[in-house]
Amino acid sequence: MQDRQEREYFDELKKILSLPLSDEDKKNRILQYHESDIADLLDELEPEERDELYRILGNDNIADVWSHAENIEELVGDMEPEKAADIIESMDADDAIDVLEELDEEQREEIVSLMEPEAKEDIKNITKYDDDMIGSRMTNNYISILNTNTVKEAMKRVVAEAADNDNVSNIYVVDEKDKLIGVIELRDLIIARSNTDLSTIIKLNYPYFRATELVVDCLPDMKEYSLDSYPILNNNDELVGVITSGDVTEAIDDELGEDYAKLAGLTNEEDPNEGVLHSVKKRLPWLIVLLVLGLVQSFSMTGFERVIAALPIIVFFQTLVLDMAGNVGTQSLAVTIRRISSLEDSKRRILKAVLKELRIGFVNGLILGTLSFAFVLLFLFITKQGVHSSAFSWVEALKGAGIVGIALLTAMSVSSFVGAVVPVIFLKIHIDPAVASGPFITTINDITALLIYYGLAMVLFQLI
Repeated sequence: MQDRQEREYFDELKKILSLPLSDEDKKNRILQYHESDIADLLDELEPEERDELYRILGNDNIADVWSHAENIEELVGDMEPEKAADIIESMDADDAIDVLEELDEEQREEIVSLMEPEAKEDIKNITKYDDDMIGSRMTNNYISILNTNTVKEAMKRVVAEAADNDNVSNIYVVDEKDKLIGVIELRDLIIARSNTDLSTIIKLNYPYFRATELVVDCLPDMKEYSLDSYPILNNNDELVGVITSGDVTEAIDDELGEDYAKLAGLTNEEDPNEGVLHSVKKRLPWLIVLLVLGLVQSFSMTGFERVIAALPIIVFFQTLVLDMAGNVGTQSLAVTIRRISSLEDSKRRILKAVLKELRIGFVNGLILGTLSFAFVLLFLFITKQGVHSSAFSWVEALKGAGIVGIALLTAMSVSSFVGAVVPVIFLKIHIDPAVASGPFITTINDITALLIYYGLAMVLFQLI
């Protein structure tokens, strides 16, 4: 359905370009489509058709289209650097940064050198913040007014700036030193009478963020307030930008992408277009850690050679214990990271959550351990399979089934605790809890489960 709709848009837009109309009429018709659809059209056009579209729409409109384009490096490379610089400097600073980041270093430096000083300064004001700070996500697309303005003056300024700033749902009120006073919703300004005191429609206690705050720390408040935009202040309480709902959505998507990458054992989220060596660098560190843990797991098996030689039947049920331990550990990991990521949870509540995971693991282990005990015992009885000797023995069968059942109970309890406590430990030593990845927890729990499983076999069959 979506592909068919896009195809229809392509055909309609291309047809408009070929119609015997004036450039102004073509522009008006084309701009009835969303910028994202026009951006998709760029890939479908021949170079001369693309140049014609650029000429018809003009730099300001093409800047909006490029904000949605995917193959920006190719688009910039197909035109003169001066023309590309004119288009990019017409963008909001945050969109211009996104476009520039898609270019190689040589292209980027050339384009920036050709941009107007004001556009360079706007970009510098955002790029001076680290990528994990909320200031790196802000935009200069907003309208501000002085707190000394009248309603009439404020409305006149909004109308004058609306053509260049489409983020008009909130009007930011500042004093002569650019310090934030509050926010006026556009609706309140529109319905206010000309003799209304402006201060009566200003929301003074409006949520804001410091530019140096971490994105991950701001997301819970953004989720709670669910506003169209939020003012961003520097340490002097001066308004330096805003973050819109679109920026918030992008920030959440990026945070989720990073967390998924860490849970997969990657140091950073991968770009599908990056080279092999870059991907290797991101995957290799955790793989080395997991290799070491895997070797520890393998070496730990050498201590149980006598058990395996004397009780080969119990090896068949090893994977059952390891898999279940890994599964419950991963569940506890996910729940704990979710709790830690919520700033509403205090340390005491997180501790209670860890203990709760331990209880949940114990109860689940008790149920599944009992079931596995029954199934293994039934299997040994039906097959008349001996455990320690070749002949079937009820005592040995009970011990063999008991090893599986008790090991499952113990391993699931311990794995639930490990899955919950490891992220808390990581948080305590100032490491992102998300790096306590699924593979990491699973390997730790595999080692633990092996020691429990074969250690129990040694005790019950006195093979120490």
